[in-house]
Amino acid sequence: MRWRIEHDYRELRTTLGLDHFKGRSFTDWHRHATLVTAAHLFLTEQRSYPKFPARA
Repeated sequence: MRWRIEHDYRELRTTLGLDHFKGRSFTDWHRHATLVTAAHLFLTEQRSYPKFPARA
């Protein structure tokens, strides 16, 4: 379980840009963290569903 948490945190930092925030206020940081978390949820959901066959 620890490996999964560390992997997700690394993905949030590197791929989704959690560590790229340069703002000053808590509100701006909170907005940035919320959007990064929503992007992570979207990617996780996309990976969990099997791919549907293409229609002809």
